[in-house]
Amino acid sequence: MKLAWVAPGQALPSPQHALTDPPGLVAAGMDLSPARLLEAYGQGIFPWYSEGQPVLWWSPDPRMVLFPEEFRVSRSLKQSLRRALQRGQWEITLDQAFESVMRACAEPRPDQDGTWITEDILQAYVGLHDQGLAHSVEVWAITQDTQDTIDARIIRGTSDAAGAEDTEDPVGPSRTLIAGLYGVSLGRVFFGESMFTRVRDASKAALTVLVQQLREWQFAFIDCQQQTAHLASMGARPIARDRFLHILSQASRLPAPDWSLTHLNPSLP
Repeated sequence: MKLAWVAPGQALPSPQHALTDPPGLVAAGMDLSPARLLEAYGQGIFPWYSEGQPVLWWSPDPRMVLFPEEFRVSRSLKQSLRRALQRGQWEITLDQAFESVMRACAEPRPDQDGTWITEDILQAYVGLHDQGLAHSVEVWAITQDTQDTIDARIIRGTSDAAGAEDTEDPVGPSRTLIAGLYGVSLGRVFFGESMFTRVRDASKAALTVLVQQLREWQFAFIDCQQQTAHLASMGARPIARDRFLHILSQASRLPAPDWSLTHLNPSLP
């Protein structure tokens, strides 16, 4: 079967027409506008390509998903998260640093050659975020600054360093972005895109708190796209594309929740 090329303004093919080699590839094109992204996600299709390639649109079969009620949290993660929050070491927020989270996700990793999060991808998802359709969860490390550390940052010229925020009190707590994730939300479905961490368990904490919120909002599932052992260990599992599309067609039409809350409050047993 020949790969479909979609021009701007032309509809994407059905996911049922995806190739078997490479498996799940639906179409290629050059349009990465927010409107195209919404069209794609509504049909269970997502972009994934490398710098220099056209935009490649995918819909794998089977599809890895995480049903919120099946999410598993290890005892060690519960302890780490509870300890960090009770001691005031971490703060977990929603939609306070979307672009910073995306840029952190795009940073080089030891196990990867390059990144698929190009500048075009970043700008496209920032556009969705501006429309209230893409969201981020941030994990911040909270530190108590002394006058000496404030003076040292001023001397180095780093008081406004990316990823850090100071409170209005010049001597007091400051926070540094240590982990996060982002994705797209349609109705009661969340499409996870990427996550990063600079501290052990911090990205898992972001996912844990997000899942708790989505469960409260009665989301159908989190789309994880690709199968990985890490996601499987937390309860994600593959389902047939036909079932994925059936659930998506119903859940994506449900009224969207209010994403305007800024802090996420985990409740761990």
